[in-house]
Amino acid sequence: MSELASDQPRSIALNLDDAGVSVDLPKPSHQEDQVYGVPYRPVEFRDDDLPTALERSAAWLRRTQEWLGEPVDVIAIHLDYDDSGDSPYYDVKLLCNEEDLAGAPIALRAAKQPK
Repeated sequence: MSELASDQPRSIALNLDDAGVSVDLPKPSHQEDQVYGVPYRPVEFRDDDLPTALERSAAWLRRTQEWLGEPVDVIAIHLDYDDSGDSPYYDVKLLCNEEDLAGAPIALRAAKQPK
């Protein structure tokens, strides 16, 4: 069970499986098909100017790669827009491995070094 956080004063209980999806989600019917339990997390860059949002995402990737000591595992780049009132128009999201964002490769390297 998990709870969905929101601005509402009450929470909603979710019945999730080990992959973090609903136990009631229809499963693919073919044995070769599956719903993956992939640990990826979006990192968002918003701006009214698309090149600026892309440049900021690239700069963040470079800094994060230097910090991590290896390339960041990015599975997808999602581009959307928001044409409502005061919001930035472009929304660039990088879908990144959450273990990379947590610094797991750094911890693994540190654990392997002799003391």
